[in-house]
Amino acid sequence: MRSTPTEVTALYGGPATRRVRTRDLQAAKERGERWPMLTSYDQYTAALFEKAGIPVLLVGDSAANNVFGYETTVPVAVDELLPLVRAVARATSYALVVADLPFGSYEEGPAQALRNAVRFMKEGGCQAVKLEGGRRVAEQIRALTGAGIPVMAHIGFTPQSEHTLGGYRVQGRGEAAAEVVADAVAVAEAGAFAVVLEMVPGEVAKRITHELSIPTIGIGAGPDCDAQVLVWQDMAGLRPGRMPRFVKRYADLQGVLTEATRRFAAEVREGSFPTLEHTF
Repeated sequence: MRSTPTEVTALYGGPATRRVRTRDLQAAKERGERWPMLTSYDQYTAALFEKAGIPVLLVGDSAANNVFGYETTVPVAVDELLPLVRAVARATSYALVVADLPFGSYEEGPAQALRNAVRFMKEGGCQAVKLEGGRRVAEQIRALTGAGIPVMAHIGFTPQSEHTLGGYRVQGRGEAAAEVVADAVAVAEAGAFAVVLEMVPGEVAKRITHELSIPTIGIGAGPDCDAQVLVWQDMAGLRPGRMPRFVKRYADLQGVLTEATRRFAAEVREGSFPTLEHTF
C-alpha cells in the first residue's frame, strides 16, 4: 500500500509498510499508545530489534561506553559515530533511526549544530537527530527544525554534562522541578518532535507528559511517559557490574555468551571441534 501524506501507521499490530515517521509517534501519543525505544550500534542488533517490534532506534553517544570503551560519553566524536549510524540505517527498513549529536558538536551555536546534523542525515542516513539540553539549546533546535531536520530533545540528567552536574544524579527534585518543566516547554516550543526525560522524579515526568503535546521518552523517569528507552546492553544483561536502579534486565546475555565461549574453547582444546560435519 502506497503511503500518502495523511496516512498514519500504527506502531504495532501488523506488518510495517514503510519507515516510522515522527508524526506516527505523535499520533501514538494522541491515542494513548506507548512505545519502546532501544539503542543500537550495528547491523545485527538493528535488524533484530526492528523485527522484534522496536519502532525507534537510537544510535546513541552511549556508544562511547558500550562500543569504544571510553569512561564517559564526552570523548566520542562525530566521525566515530557516523559509521555506526550508517550501519543501523542500512540494516533497517521500518524503524525510525535517530542519531545522537555528541558533546562538542552543537554547543557553539545553531551553525555548528546544523553543520553536524546535516552530516548525520546525509552521510549517516538517519531520519532524526538528538541533542542534550533544555532552554540553552532552544536556538539550535529551532535552526535544525527550520532546516527540515527532526530533533529529539533530551533533558533532566544529561550524560554529556555529568562533570557539571556532579555525576549521575536525579534532576528535578523539590524546587528544581520547575527548571526541568521549563526546559521541557522550551524544547517543545522550539520544535522538538519528542523529548527524553532522564533520571527525573516520576511525578515531574508525569506532569511534563500531560502538559506537552509531544511524546515524552522516559529513562529512569517513571511509568507515565509516552515511551521508554534503555541501552540495549543493559536491557539484555550484557553489561557487567551494578546496573542503575531504572534498568530491568530481560536476559542474561553475558552468561549466554560466556558459556558459549567456554564450550567453543573446550572443544577446540580437546579436539572435538571441528568434526567432519564442519569440514569441506
